[in-house]
Amino acid sequence: MARYTGPVCRLCRREGMKLFLKGEKCLTKCTFEKRSSPPGMHQQRRRKVSDFALQLREKQKARRIYGVLERQMTNTFEKASEVHGATGETMLQSLERRLDNTVYRAGFAKSRSQARQLVAHGHIQVNGRTTRVPSYQVNAGEQIGVKESSRASSYFKEAVNWAKTQTRPGWLETDPEAFTARVLALPTRDQIEAQVNTQLIVEHYSR
Repeated sequence: MARYTGPVCRLCRREGMKLFLKGEKCLTKCTFEKRSSPPGMHQQRRRKVSDFALQLREKQKARRIYGVLERQMTNTFEKASEVHGATGETMLQSLERRLDNTVYRAGFAKSRSQARQLVAHGHIQVNGRTTRVPSYQVNAGEQIGVKESSRASSYFKEAVNWAKTQTRPGWLETDPEAFTARVLALPTRDQIEAQVNTQLIVEHYSR
């Protein structure tokens, strides 16, 4: 399945909530606040929502928040189901530990899609080594940093000021001036800002 390239505000309307997919624009030029109804010509029709529809919507919401494809989401769930503990929380923790999400949560990017691009273009290092895999799973004790040759760019000069204004989760320690962030521990459920019902997602994949 190809990655979605259409208007992202349409995705927010479909899920009925702001997903913050456009970074700073979601705070200054959000069209969802003006038009929050679902997209499509039949948006006013009222239908009884089935259990399957609720489960599907929750899974789609998680996919869109983290910007992963269907196959990636399925693989994440399957790996989580093999680990001892609550499958839903383990799955969400794996999504949160993605390198692109870590770069976003550290404040070096204004959206997850922007963070994914930074990783893919080789601007991000893990423990001093360039890593171009957005799905790389960070671990406690690892250090995320901007490559030395990239720090002088106008983008990262602006990113430092942006990072200083952002509230970071407890599992990350960020030093904007040094262009680095350290993973203090694996994220817990209360440190993950994504508003998703993991139980519905588990039920969807367990059908």
